[in-house]
Amino acid sequence: MHIFPQLRKLERKYASELVVVGVHSAKFPTEKETGSLVAAVRRCELEHPVINDAEFRVWQQYSCRAWPTLMFIDPRGNVIGKHEGELTFDQFDGLMAEMLAEFDAAGILRRSPLPTTPPPGPENALSFPGKVLADEAGGRLFIADTNHNRIVVSSFDGDVQQVIGSGEEGLSDGPLAQAAFNHPQGMAVDGDVLYVADTENHAIRRVDLLAGQVETIAGTGEQGFSREGRRPGRTTALSSPWDVALRNGVVYIAMAGIHQLWALELETGIVAPYAGSGREAITDGPLATAALAQPSGITVGDSGNGPRLYFADSETSAVRSADIDPNGSVRTLIGLGLFEFGDVDGDDFRVRLQHPIGITYQDGVLYVADTYNHKIKRVLPKTRAAFTVAGAGASGHADGPFAKARFSEPSGLSIANGVMYIADTNNHAIRVADLESGEVATLELAGL
Repeated sequence: MHIFPQLRKLERKYASELVVVGVHSAKFPTEKETGSLVAAVRRCELEHPVINDAEFRVWQQYSCRAWPTLMFIDPRGNVIGKHEGELTFDQFDGLMAEMLAEFDAAGILRRSPLPTTPPPGPENALSFPGKVLADEAGGRLFIADTNHNRIVVSSFDGDVQQVIGSGEEGLSDGPLAQAAFNHPQGMAVDGDVLYVADTENHAIRRVDLLAGQVETIAGTGEQGFSREGRRPGRTTALSSPWDVALRNGVVYIAMAGIHQLWALELETGIVAPYAGSGREAITDGPLATAALAQPSGITVGDSGNGPRLYFADSETSAVRSADIDPNGSVRTLIGLGLFEFGDVDGDDFRVRLQHPIGITYQDGVLYVADTYNHKIKRVLPKTRAAFTVAGAGASGHADGPFAKARFSEPSGLSIANGVMYIADTNNHAIRVADLESGEVATLELAGL
């Protein structure tokens, strides 16, 4: 996910020299579906062609072993290099300069921009909303309108009250209408202060809803790679913060990019890793040595043994917990490994999810956006059981009874007044699931 912004910069800088072809060799079954891939290309705002390598044929021909793998091919069509893992823009840029000089000297480089342009996506009031936050006390719904680079605030009935952000991609503080975000995701609210995981800015933003001001409280705007140490938040580079949860003056961050949970102390402004060594795996144990895998949703709950952080560990298709105690541990409720996934309900080791991204807690129960299964699941922390609440299990957009409703990669959820609000990402919609009546409807937003 980090490589796409770097590629976009390169494609724009070297529009007449560089050709990028994406090869999508999917890990999860849902990712292999053409419809899912089309949505992912639009969600990631890719401008180059992408091959759906569902059977791993291209992967095998190029002897790939890791995601991502970069193959460098010269103007004659010869493979001249291979790199496993991500590269920064500066590293890419340096390589490009060396290759262009060599190819120019050999007289084999033809400069001409590609004639193709990506087809436009549909125009919607929302664009790939990633997360939603229902503020029961304030009667407000906060919607991360992710690909529009803004936060939409509405009533529970859909009447838009505020729009936070200009809609332009960037990192700038100031008045609500002028501040800029870059694909924001998770949020937490404390009265009239909203905290936002500004994912592609690698930053945490603070929104004063009364004063109408946005400020950056952690992150530099650049991706960070440090996995240890305590530092001032404003000068510390973060890595794809995907969600946030607030408790007792601490903002807990699902730091998807480096497989950790972090903690931001609001009083001191200090930010530091909280759980996870940074190694990508599913390993329980003490907070500092446990291994996580792309945590993308986080919430706080108390299922009878004191408050804990619960998080969706997406790449291991897992639901896990971390004690709110520096001497505590990480425990796995559901999930077995990086390649153990599926759609199996029950209350034993056979339970499977597929790349869950959203999670929330209500009255001793966890609700999970089982994203690639297009479902909402109920997880019982005490028994480690999981059961489908809503969703027929196939991608689509259909309202009605829970069992027949259809979602398309739901990624965020929140509950207020017995109603679950769902960020139905690929449907560009907020869905409303009444937990008492068992009916799903689509929220109509008025005023956008």
